[in-house]
Amino acid sequence: MPTAPHIERHFAGSEWLHDVVLGMADGLTVPFALAAGLTGAITSSGLIVTAGVAEIAGGAIAMGLGGYLAARGDADHYASERHRERHEVKVLPDEEEEEIIAIFSRYGLSREECAPILAAFHRDHDAWVDFMMRYELGLEQPRPGRALRSSLTIGGAYVAGGLVPLIPYMLVAQARSALWVSALATLLALAVFGGFKGRFTGAGVVRGAIQTVVVGGIAACVAFVLARLVAG
Repeated sequence: MPTAPHIERHFAGSEWLHDVVLGMADGLTVPFALAAGLTGAITSSGLIVTAGVAEIAGGAIAMGLGGYLAARGDADHYASERHRERHEVKVLPDEEEEEIIAIFSRYGLSREECAPILAAFHRDHDAWVDFMMRYELGLEQPRPGRALRSSLTIGGAYVAGGLVPLIPYMLVAQARSALWVSALATLLALAVFGGFKGRFTGAGVVRGAIQTVVVGGIAACVAFVLARLVAG
């Protein structure tokens, strides 16, 4: 009897999602807190928009640069560890073999059962090094261009998130009136963003939305209180 083919569905964009979450979360909360904090001291929405735009620009550049340096650091670390591991495979093969046996022993394989694997690795040192990088050190090779993509994704997500709480101030002249619209828009954006994240991570749309609203709302409130204290 024919059976339906089994199709595995896994989300493969974890790096991209991580960068979007990082940029969007800060973009939604920090500019909102700044605008809300200034609302108590400034009645003109125009001045708040100017300050908000400056903050978004500076925040996007800073976070994008941070993402670039972090990804670049990961790539340099991987290259350094791979060079060291390749040297150990060549110079200390016996010790590396023992490490392989120790790894497979955790999965119930005996030394004798590891013999064909060790023989294959001796024929292919690149595969040997790949295995040690992944299963001994827990390191994945960074994708080419990861640093630049990460910086652009984080910076772009920050700008997109930062515009959400700021747009009401662009449309409403009175800052106090714009504040309530901005707060509602920010909470709605957090819910949509959280549902989107939950959909792709498997946590569930509703759960992801609630978690993001709660965590983002608390962060925004804390930042708002600090901004009000600084603004006087």
